[in-house]
Amino acid sequence: MEVTNAQKLGVGLGSFGIFFILLGILLLFDKGLLAMGNLFCLAGLGCVMGLEKTCSFFLQPERKMGAAAFLGGIFVLLCGYPFIGMIIEAYGFVALFGGFIPMAISFLRQVPVISLLLAMPGISDLCDSLTGNKQN
Repeated sequence: MEVTNAQKLGVGLGSFGIFFILLGILLLFDKGLLAMGNLFCLAGLGCVMGLEKTCSFFLQPERKMGAAAFLGGIFVLLCGYPFIGMIIEAYGFVALFGGFIPMAISFLRQVPVISLLLAMPGISDLCDSLTGNKQN
């Protein structure tokens, strides 16, 4: 499977988005940086997945509440209330992408250095509860 130029652009836009969001949080919820980060992340997602697949992902019946909260959080952030917008957006993010968290944790447990961090006592218990694994 070959990576297209649009997907490469999407990865770059998504990376810039994450950078701007982290910088906006670091600078005490700077609304300009957070807004730019959100817009870059959405544009990157659209380029990576394609516009039609992105729309169908956000409009699935079981994900409508998460999508509404996520996009509503971005709207609240753009209106000038960055802290409240980020809280609403975080809820929407978990509601939208919560099903991918166990798969991501399982993948990260196979990465050499990160697997050591995830094996630490407190973090291991948290990861087990997120993935649904019961280990005694």
